[in-house]
Amino acid sequence: MLKTKLLHPEILQALGSSGHGSQILIADGNYPYTTCSPQTAKKVFLNLTPGLAKVMDVLNVLVDIIPIESATVIVPPDGQKQEIHDEFKKVLPQEINLKELKRFDFYDAVKSPNTSLVIATGEQRRFANILLTIGVVKSS
Repeated sequence: MLKTKLLHPEILQALGSSGHGSQILIADGNYPYTTCSPQTAKKVFLNLTPGLAKVMDVLNVLVDIIPIESATVIVPPDGQKQEIHDEFKKVLPQEINLKELKRFDFYDAVKSPNTSLVIATGEQRRFANILLTIGVVKSS
């Protein structure tokens, strides 16, 4: 039995196989998981039904498990502010500034060979995708 909040074996395996600079996509229910991510990325489907699991559910667990170096979000064509992006900022480390990319630039960033894990959620809000870059574990 594990003493961590994260119990999902496929996600644990993918994170354990990732390192500094690897990217993790937590994707909403509209994201094209298969066509807009590298074939080499582990794909974990947590999208049981619309609304379950949500992007914030996954992010809240991952922030305690991995060091986060940077985070990138997708923005609508009109650049309108998204409420979920404020929610991301509340749980991410304070020093992280969200980088914003438009749709196709975001897709290109996710398609990088550095993307090692794609987590599909049932999130219903649009533009609720976040691409995390793993940082380094600082020695104490």
